[in-house]
Amino acid sequence: RVFMDSRTAFMFHCGMVLIISLMLTSNYEFIIVQLVAGMMAIQTLRELSQRSQIVRTAFIIFLVYVICYTSYSLHHENDIKMDTWMYVCFTVNCVLLLFTYPLLWMLEKMFGFTSDVTLVELSNVHNPLLQRMTEVAPGTFQHSMQVANLSAEVANKIGGKAQLVRTGALYHDIGKMERPVFFTENQSGVSPHKHLTPKKSAEVIIAHVKNGVALADKNHIPDSIKRFITTHHGLGKAKYFYITYKNEHPDEVVDEAAFTYPGPNPSTKEEAILMMCDAVEAASRSLPEYTEESINQLVDRIIDGQVADGFFSECAITFKDIATAKGVLKEKLKTIYHTRISYPEMGEDYENREE
Repeated sequence: RVFMDSRTAFMFHCGMVLIISLMLTSNYEFIIVQLVAGMMAIQTLRELSQRSQIVRTAFIIFLVYVICYTSYSLHHENDIKMDTWMYVCFTVNCVLLLFTYPLLWMLEKMFGFTSDVTLVELSNVHNPLLQRMTEVAPGTFQHSMQVANLSAEVANKIGGKAQLVRTGALYHDIGKMERPVFFTENQSGVSPHKHLTPKKSAEVIIAHVKNGVALADKNHIPDSIKRFITTHHGLGKAKYFYITYKNEHPDEVVDEAAFTYPGPNPSTKEEAILMMCDAVEAASRSLPEYTEESINQLVDRIIDGQVADGFFSECAITFKDIATAKGVLKEKLKTIYHTRISYPEMGEDYENREE
Protein backbone atom coordinates (compact mmCIF):
# COMPACT_ATOMS: atom_id res chain seq x y z
CA ARG A 1 0.00 0.00 0.00
CA VAL A 2 2.93 2.34 0.54
CA PHE A 3 3.76 2.23 -3.19
CA MET A 4 0.42 1.34 -4.83
CA ASP A 5 -3.22 2.32 -4.44
CA SER A 6 -5.59 0.67 -1.96
CA ARG A 7 -7.41 -1.38 -4.61
CA THR A 8 -4.19 -2.94 -5.91
CA ALA A 9 -2.98 -3.66 -2.38
CA PHE A 10 -6.27 -5.32 -1.38
CA MET A 11 -6.48 -7.49 -4.49
CA PHE A 12 -2.86 -8.64 -4.05
CA HIS A 13 -3.49 -9.38 -0.37
CA CYS A 14 -6.64 -11.39 -1.15
CA GLY A 15 -4.82 -13.42 -3.78
CA MET A 16 -1.93 -14.16 -1.44
CA VAL A 17 -4.23 -15.19 1.44
CA LEU A 18 -6.28 -17.52 -0.77
CA ILE A 19 -3.17 -19.21 -2.20
CA ILE A 20 -1.68 -19.77 1.26
CA SER A 21 -5.00 -21.08 2.61
CA LEU A 22 -4.81 -24.03 0.17
CA MET A 23 -1.92 -25.42 2.21
CA LEU A 24 -3.69 -25.17 5.60
CA THR A 25 -6.19 -27.42 7.38
CA SER A 26 -8.02 -24.57 9.11
CA ASN A 27 -8.14 -22.44 6.00
CA TYR A 28 -11.50 -20.81 6.77
CA GLU A 29 -10.20 -19.43 10.06
CA PHE A 30 -7.01 -18.23 8.37
CA ILE A 31 -8.88 -16.41 5.59
CA ILE A 32 -11.16 -14.53 7.99
CA VAL A 33 -8.38 -13.38 10.32
CA GLN A 34 -5.94 -12.40 7.57
CA LEU A 35 -8.46 -10.53 5.41
CA VAL A 36 -9.61 -8.37 8.31
CA ALA A 37 -6.02 -7.68 9.42
CA GLY A 38 -5.01 -6.86 5.85
CA MET A 39 -7.86 -4.40 5.37
CA MET A 40 -6.86 -2.66 8.58
CA ALA A 41 -3.22 -2.46 7.46
CA ILE A 42 -4.23 -0.94 4.12
CA GLN A 43 -6.43 1.63 5.85
CA THR A 44 -3.81 2.73 8.37
CA LEU A 45 -0.99 2.99 5.80
CA ARG A 46 -2.77 5.18 3.28
CA GLU A 47 -0.14 7.92 3.63
CA LEU A 48 3.02 6.68 5.32
CA SER A 49 5.15 9.69 6.22
CA GLN A 50 6.48 8.96 9.72
CA ARG A 51 8.16 6.02 11.43
CA SER A 52 5.56 6.20 14.21
CA GLN A 53 2.88 5.11 11.74
CA ILE A 54 4.58 1.72 11.33
CA VAL A 55 4.52 1.19 15.10
CA ARG A 56 0.88 2.24 15.31
CA THR A 57 -0.08 -0.03 12.41
CA ALA A 58 1.73 -3.00 13.97
CA PHE A 59 -0.12 -2.44 17.26
CA ILE A 60 -3.50 -2.10 15.53
CA ILE A 61 -2.92 -5.28 13.52
CA PHE A 62 -2.01 -7.14 16.72
CA LEU A 63 -5.31 -6.03 18.29
CA VAL A 64 -7.24 -7.07 15.17
CA TYR A 65 -5.58 -10.51 15.20
CA VAL A 66 -6.40 -11.00 18.89
CA ILE A 67 -10.01 -9.85 18.58
CA CYS A 68 -10.74 -11.85 15.41
CA TYR A 69 -9.05 -15.04 16.59
CA THR A 70 -10.60 -14.85 20.07
CA SER A 71 -14.07 -14.22 18.67
CA TYR A 72 -13.74 -17.06 16.18
CA SER A 73 -12.46 -19.45 18.89
CA LEU A 74 -15.24 -18.56 21.33
CA HIS A 75 -17.83 -19.09 18.64
CA HIS A 76 -16.56 -22.61 17.88
CA GLU A 77 -15.16 -23.82 21.20
CA ASN A 78 -17.88 -22.37 23.48
CA ASP A 79 -15.33 -21.81 26.27
CA ILE A 80 -12.36 -19.56 27.01
CA LYS A 81 -9.72 -22.24 26.42
CA MET A 82 -7.43 -20.74 23.80
CA ASP A 83 -4.28 -21.74 21.96
CA THR A 84 -1.71 -19.44 23.59
CA TRP A 85 0.83 -20.28 20.89
CA MET A 86 -1.29 -18.33 18.40
CA TYR A 87 -1.00 -15.19 20.52
CA VAL A 88 2.77 -15.63 20.62
CA CYS A 89 2.74 -15.84 16.82
CA PHE A 90 0.66 -12.65 16.60
CA THR A 91 3.19 -10.87 18.79
CA VAL A 92 6.16 -12.05 16.71
CA ASN A 93 4.32 -11.02 13.55
CA CYS A 94 3.87 -7.48 14.84
CA VAL A 95 7.54 -7.24 15.77
CA LEU A 96 8.49 -8.35 12.25
CA LEU A 97 6.19 -5.67 10.82
CA LEU A 98 8.52 -3.05 12.30
CA PHE A 99 11.11 -4.10 9.71
CA THR A 100 8.87 -2.59 7.03
CA TYR A 101 10.55 0.79 7.40
CA PRO A 102 14.13 -0.26 6.52
CA LEU A 103 12.80 -2.60 3.81
CA LEU A 104 11.16 0.37 2.08
CA TRP A 105 14.56 1.74 1.14
CA MET A 106 15.57 -1.58 -0.43
CA LEU A 107 12.34 -1.86 -2.41
CA GLU A 108 12.70 1.71 -3.68
CA LYS A 109 16.19 1.03 -4.96
CA MET A 110 15.28 -2.35 -6.48
CA PHE A 111 12.07 -1.37 -8.28
CA GLY A 112 12.32 2.42 -8.67
CA PHE A 113 9.39 3.18 -6.37
CA THR A 114 9.10 6.42 -4.41
CA SER A 115 7.38 6.20 -1.04
CA ASP A 116 5.81 9.04 0.92
CA VAL A 117 8.59 8.58 3.47
CA THR A 118 11.17 9.53 0.84
CA LEU A 119 9.03 12.45 -0.34
CA VAL A 120 8.78 13.80 3.20
CA GLU A 121 12.54 13.50 3.63
CA LEU A 122 13.17 15.28 0.32
CA SER A 123 10.76 18.11 1.19
CA ASN A 124 12.65 18.92 4.37
CA VAL A 125 13.99 22.45 3.85
CA HIS A 126 17.21 21.38 5.59
CA ASN A 127 17.95 19.03 2.71
CA PRO A 128 21.39 20.06 1.35
CA LEU A 129 20.08 20.86 -2.13
CA LEU A 130 17.22 23.04 -0.84
CA GLN A 131 19.55 24.63 1.71
CA ARG A 132 21.88 25.60 -1.11
CA MET A 133 18.95 27.12 -3.00
CA THR A 134 18.12 29.40 -0.07
CA GLU A 135 21.66 30.79 -0.24
CA VAL A 136 22.26 30.91 -4.00
CA ALA A 137 18.75 31.73 -5.28
CA PRO A 138 16.59 32.95 -2.37
CA GLY A 139 13.94 34.39 -4.68
CA THR A 140 13.56 31.08 -6.49
CA PHE A 141 13.33 29.26 -3.17
CA GLN A 142 10.49 31.54 -2.00
CA HIS A 143 8.72 31.04 -5.33
CA SER A 144 9.10 27.26 -5.00
CA MET A 145 7.74 27.30 -1.46
CA GLN A 146 4.71 29.30 -2.56
CA VAL A 147 4.09 26.99 -5.51
CA ALA A 148 4.45 23.94 -3.23
CA ASN A 149 1.77 25.24 -0.85
CA LEU A 150 -0.61 26.12 -3.69
CA SER A 151 -0.04 22.79 -5.45
CA ALA A 152 -0.67 20.74 -2.31
CA GLU A 153 -3.89 22.64 -1.66
CA VAL A 154 -5.13 22.04 -5.22
CA ALA A 155 -4.14 18.36 -5.08
CA ASN A 156 -6.13 17.86 -1.87
CA LYS A 157 -9.21 19.36 -3.54
CA ILE A 158 -9.14 17.33 -6.76
CA GLY A 159 -7.87 13.99 -5.43
CA GLY A 160 -4.20 14.25 -6.40
CA LYS A 161 -1.15 13.11 -4.43
CA ALA A 162 -0.47 16.16 -2.30
CA GLN A 163 2.88 15.07 -0.91
CA LEU A 164 4.19 14.12 -4.36
CA VAL A 165 3.27 17.41 -6.00
CA ARG A 166 4.50 19.40 -3.00
CA THR A 167 7.92 17.76 -3.19
CA GLY A 168 8.02 18.15 -6.96
CA ALA A 169 7.23 21.85 -6.62
CA LEU A 170 10.15 22.37 -4.24
CA TYR A 171 12.58 20.93 -6.80
CA HIS A 172 11.05 22.03 -10.10
CA ASP A 173 13.27 25.13 -10.45
CA ILE A 174 16.56 23.87 -8.99
CA GLY A 175 18.18 24.44 -12.38
CA LYS A 176 17.99 28.18 -11.78
CA MET A 177 20.77 27.82 -9.21
CA GLU A 178 23.28 27.56 -12.07
CA ARG A 179 22.64 31.16 -13.21
CA PRO A 180 20.26 32.68 -10.64
CA VAL A 181 20.78 36.34 -11.57
CA PHE A 182 19.11 35.79 -14.96
CA PHE A 183 15.75 35.11 -13.30
CA THR A 184 13.55 37.99 -12.17
CA GLU A 185 12.88 36.75 -8.65
CA ASN A 186 16.62 36.81 -7.85
CA GLN A 187 17.42 40.20 -9.38
CA SER A 188 18.02 43.28 -7.25
CA GLY A 189 19.38 45.70 -9.83
CA VAL A 190 19.85 45.92 -13.59
CA SER A 191 18.78 42.80 -15.45
CA PRO A 192 21.64 41.05 -17.30
CA HIS A 193 19.21 40.38 -20.15
CA LYS A 194 19.67 44.01 -21.21
CA HIS A 195 23.03 43.01 -22.64
CA LEU A 196 21.74 39.91 -24.46
CA THR A 197 19.68 39.34 -27.57
CA PRO A 198 16.16 37.90 -27.07
CA LYS A 199 17.29 34.60 -28.61
CA LYS A 200 20.28 34.31 -26.27
CA SER A 201 18.14 35.26 -23.27
CA ALA A 202 15.61 32.58 -24.19
CA GLU A 203 18.43 30.05 -24.42
CA VAL A 204 19.61 30.93 -20.90
CA ILE A 205 16.09 30.76 -19.45
CA ILE A 206 15.20 27.47 -21.16
CA ALA A 207 18.49 25.92 -20.01
CA HIS A 208 17.28 25.85 -16.39
CA VAL A 209 15.25 22.72 -17.25
CA LYS A 210 18.31 20.83 -18.55
CA ASN A 211 20.43 22.14 -15.68
CA GLY A 212 17.76 21.06 -13.20
CA VAL A 213 17.73 17.49 -14.50
CA ALA A 214 21.54 17.33 -14.36
CA LEU A 215 21.51 18.62 -10.78
CA ALA A 216 18.81 16.12 -9.83
CA ASP A 217 20.85 13.25 -11.29
CA LYS A 218 23.92 14.40 -9.40
CA ASN A 219 21.99 14.48 -6.12
CA HIS A 220 20.15 11.16 -6.73
CA ILE A 221 16.69 12.70 -6.87
CA PRO A 222 14.01 10.09 -7.81
CA ASP A 223 12.68 9.97 -11.37
CA SER A 224 9.16 10.83 -10.17
CA ILE A 225 10.50 14.20 -8.96
CA LYS A 226 12.64 14.78 -12.06
CA ARG A 227 9.45 14.53 -14.12
CA PHE A 228 8.25 17.75 -12.51
CA ILE A 229 11.44 19.51 -13.60
CA THR A 230 10.96 18.54 -17.25
CA THR A 231 7.18 19.08 -17.45
CA HIS A 232 6.51 22.27 -15.47
CA HIS A 233 6.87 24.31 -18.70
CA GLY A 234 5.92 21.46 -21.02
CA LEU A 235 6.41 22.35 -24.66
CA GLY A 236 5.62 25.99 -23.99
CA LYS A 237 7.63 29.00 -25.11
CA ALA A 238 9.71 31.61 -23.32
CA LYS A 239 6.97 34.04 -24.35
CA TYR A 240 8.53 37.30 -23.22
CA PHE A 241 11.61 36.86 -25.39
CA TYR A 242 9.66 35.17 -28.18
CA ILE A 243 7.29 38.13 -28.51
CA THR A 244 10.15 40.62 -28.12
CA TYR A 245 12.06 38.92 -30.94
CA LYS A 246 9.00 38.90 -33.22
CA ASN A 247 8.41 42.59 -32.58
CA GLU A 248 12.03 43.39 -33.38
CA HIS A 249 12.01 41.25 -36.56
CA PRO A 250 8.50 41.62 -38.02
CA ASP A 251 9.50 40.51 -41.51
CA GLU A 252 11.55 37.50 -40.44
CA VAL A 253 10.35 33.91 -40.13
CA VAL A 254 11.02 33.09 -36.48
CA ASP A 255 12.66 29.80 -35.53
CA GLU A 256 10.18 28.80 -32.82
CA ALA A 257 12.33 25.90 -31.66
CA ALA A 258 14.87 28.41 -30.27
CA PHE A 259 12.21 29.75 -27.90
CA THR A 260 10.50 26.44 -26.99
CA TYR A 261 11.10 24.38 -23.86
CA PRO A 262 12.18 20.76 -24.43
CA GLY A 263 9.16 19.31 -22.58
CA PRO A 264 7.39 16.92 -22.50
CA ASN A 265 3.92 18.08 -21.53
CA PRO A 266 2.44 16.83 -18.23
CA SER A 267 1.32 13.19 -18.23
CA THR A 268 -0.15 12.99 -14.71
CA LYS A 269 -2.64 15.00 -12.70
CA GLU A 270 0.09 16.10 -10.30
CA GLU A 271 2.31 17.40 -13.12
CA ALA A 272 -0.64 19.36 -14.53
CA ILE A 273 -1.31 20.87 -11.10
CA LEU A 274 2.28 22.05 -10.81
CA MET A 275 2.24 23.60 -14.27
CA MET A 276 -0.89 25.60 -13.42
CA CYS A 277 0.33 26.73 -9.99
CA ASP A 278 3.81 27.62 -11.23
CA ALA A 279 2.55 29.82 -14.06
CA VAL A 280 -0.12 31.52 -11.95
CA GLU A 281 2.16 32.22 -8.99
CA ALA A 282 4.91 33.66 -11.21
CA ALA A 283 2.46 35.84 -13.15
CA SER A 284 0.76 37.09 -9.99
CA ARG A 285 3.97 38.85 -8.93
CA SER A 286 3.71 41.22 -11.91
CA LEU A 287 0.17 42.46 -11.24
CA PRO A 288 0.08 46.27 -10.87
CA GLU A 289 -2.64 46.00 -8.23
CA TYR A 290 -4.21 43.16 -6.31
CA THR A 291 -7.98 43.22 -6.54
CA GLU A 292 -10.51 40.42 -6.73
CA GLU A 293 -11.16 41.19 -10.38
CA SER A 294 -7.48 41.34 -11.41
CA ILE A 295 -6.66 38.06 -9.65
CA ASN A 296 -9.67 36.27 -11.17
CA GLN A 297 -8.79 37.50 -14.65
CA LEU A 298 -5.15 36.47 -14.24
CA VAL A 299 -5.96 32.90 -13.13
CA ASP A 300 -8.54 32.44 -15.90
CA ARG A 301 -6.22 33.84 -18.57
CA ILE A 302 -3.21 31.74 -17.59
CA ILE A 303 -4.97 28.40 -17.16
CA ASP A 304 -7.36 28.82 -20.10
CA GLY A 305 -4.32 29.57 -22.24
CA GLN A 306 -2.64 26.35 -21.10
CA VAL A 307 -5.76 24.35 -21.90
CA ALA A 308 -6.02 25.98 -25.34
CA ASP A 309 -2.37 25.16 -26.07
CA GLY A 310 -3.08 21.49 -25.35
CA PHE A 311 -0.70 21.15 -22.40
CA PHE A 312 -3.13 18.88 -20.52
CA SER A 313 -4.24 16.66 -23.39
CA GLU A 314 -1.98 13.78 -22.30
CA CYS A 315 -2.87 13.61 -18.60
CA ALA A 316 -5.87 12.37 -16.62
CA ILE A 317 -7.24 15.72 -15.49
CA THR A 318 -10.84 16.71 -16.19
CA PHE A 319 -12.44 20.07 -16.92
CA LYS A 320 -14.07 19.82 -13.51
CA ASP A 321 -10.65 19.36 -11.89
CA ILE A 322 -9.32 22.39 -13.76
CA ALA A 323 -12.30 24.51 -12.70
CA THR A 324 -11.78 23.44 -9.08
CA ALA A 325 -8.06 24.24 -9.33
CA LYS A 326 -8.85 27.70 -10.66
CA GLY A 327 -11.22 28.33 -7.77
CA VAL A 328 -8.62 27.25 -5.19
CA LEU A 329 -5.91 29.41 -6.76
CA LYS A 330 -8.15 32.46 -6.85
CA GLU A 331 -9.06 32.15 -3.18
CA LYS A 332 -5.48 31.48 -2.10
CA LEU A 333 -4.03 34.39 -4.08
CA LYS A 334 -6.64 36.74 -2.64
CA THR A 335 -5.59 35.63 0.82
CA ILE A 336 -1.87 35.97 0.06
CA TYR A 337 -2.15 39.41 -1.54
CA HIS A 338 -4.86 40.84 0.69
CA THR A 339 -4.66 44.57 1.34
CA ARG A 340 -3.97 45.63 4.90
CA ILE A 341 -5.85 48.51 6.48
CA SER A 342 -3.79 51.62 7.15
CA TYR A 343 -3.38 52.49 10.79
CA PRO A 344 -4.69 55.95 11.82
CA GLU A 345 -2.19 58.58 12.93
CA MET A 346 -2.48 60.64 16.09
CA GLY A 347 -4.21 63.97 15.47
CA GLU A 348 -2.29 67.21 16.07
CA ASP A 349 -4.93 68.59 18.45
CA TYR A 350 -4.64 65.58 20.72
CA GLU A 351 -0.83 65.78 20.70
CA ASN A 352 -1.00 69.49 21.63
CA ARG A 353 -3.33 68.71 24.55
CA GLU A 354 -0.93 66.05 25.82
CA GLU A 355 1.92 68.55 25.76
